[in-house]
Amino acid sequence: MNPINVGLLGIGTVGGGTYTVLTRNEAEITRRAGRPIRISVVADKNVELAKQVTGGKVRISDDAFAVVADPEVDIVVELIGGYGVAKDLVLKAIENGKHVVTANKALLAVHGNEIFAAAQKKGVMVAFEAAVAGGIPIIKALREGLTANRIQWIAGIINGTTNFILSEMRDKGLPFADVLKEAQRLGYAEADPTFDIEGIDAAHKLTIMSAIAFGIPMQFDKAYVEGISKLDADDIKYAEQLGYRIKLLGITKRRSDGIELRVHPTLVPSKRLIANVEGAMNAVLVQADAVGATLYYGKGAGAEPTASAVIADLVDITRMHTSDPEHRVPHLAFQPNAVVDTPILPMAEVETSYYLRLRVEDKPGVLAEVTRILADQQISIDAMIQREPGEGEDQTDIIMLTHLTREKNIDVAIAKIESLPVVKRKVIRLRLENLDK
Repeated sequence: MNPINVGLLGIGTVGGGTYTVLTRNEAEITRRAGRPIRISVVADKNVELAKQVTGGKVRISDDAFAVVADPEVDIVVELIGGYGVAKDLVLKAIENGKHVVTANKALLAVHGNEIFAAAQKKGVMVAFEAAVAGGIPIIKALREGLTANRIQWIAGIINGTTNFILSEMRDKGLPFADVLKEAQRLGYAEADPTFDIEGIDAAHKLTIMSAIAFGIPMQFDKAYVEGISKLDADDIKYAEQLGYRIKLLGITKRRSDGIELRVHPTLVPSKRLIANVEGAMNAVLVQADAVGATLYYGKGAGAEPTASAVIADLVDITRMHTSDPEHRVPHLAFQPNAVVDTPILPMAEVETSYYLRLRVEDKPGVLAEVTRILADQQISIDAMIQREPGEGEDQTDIIMLTHLTREKNIDVAIAKIESLPVVKRKVIRLRLENLDK
């Protein structure tokens, strides 16, 4: 049978890995796909690099738009990244009747609704397993494996850079800035790490998973995003003493009044499997009504893990290349006319538990004042530790864990606590998830 022809846009880390794995495992992939999958043309501004990676065995171009217009190309693989030219190329490929595989989570989180609508109209597929959690097949699990379930919530460690930094801070007791420098030296963090450390990358991925899990449009602009750059090593230590670890989690939950969509540092009980995911690894925990909790763990980045997901998409498209567009798996798991615009809840309406650290004067009656303020907002305390002040110190730390409450209640309580003369610094507030049901 004739091979399916692929136009590869971008031969960087993931593009190079895709070419390498596709070539190395060609026989195995062909047996699974039913016909050969061949990269027939590569587009990259760095023509010499493209020639070096491919060994001169495929056609090389510096014009990506020529590739998406090439009548010989069946599938376009977009590995350029970003929101700009990548969007133009993907939409042009769709307009030209080509299927698309992309690893571009930012593009899909921001422009996915437009891209999927264009693909639906043209009868082509857009596959994006590599856009979330690298080599972990979480998109396939949500779109197909869990299709019998009503998904209740997802909580994921979906950024390896931040997980590496938090693991190192906990293991070595080092401040954030020192560990970030080490992460950059080792290649885990970019020279400009903003997208990772401020939670934006994780929010892109969470937006995609939330849309698939709940049958809603992509709504990245409504996600709450908080990174780890202001996290103090003291809070990691106190959390450990209370039986918790701090992870940057992407959390999306179905509620009766809407969907929670949030990324932030989160205390997780140390006995949970996801709390023990260390280094640059990723893990996604999904709670669904029929199957219960399922955990997906693996490498969330890197040349060959991400290439594994890209090629899985290529195989899927090859298998369904000639199928009736109306009977393919929908892009967002639900039929396009069944996607519902459920509201994303503002952070003030989110329900969770909290970790509070207060720097206070070491004198009688302080704790009573604080607990009265919490009680006025119907916030109850689950656990507490009070650090013994050192010799000559007249201030101490009080650390509290609360039971479940709404964010707007904790906001009011914190404002009132900070107005007390005995409270000497701004209250440190972190969110806590038990992830048990």
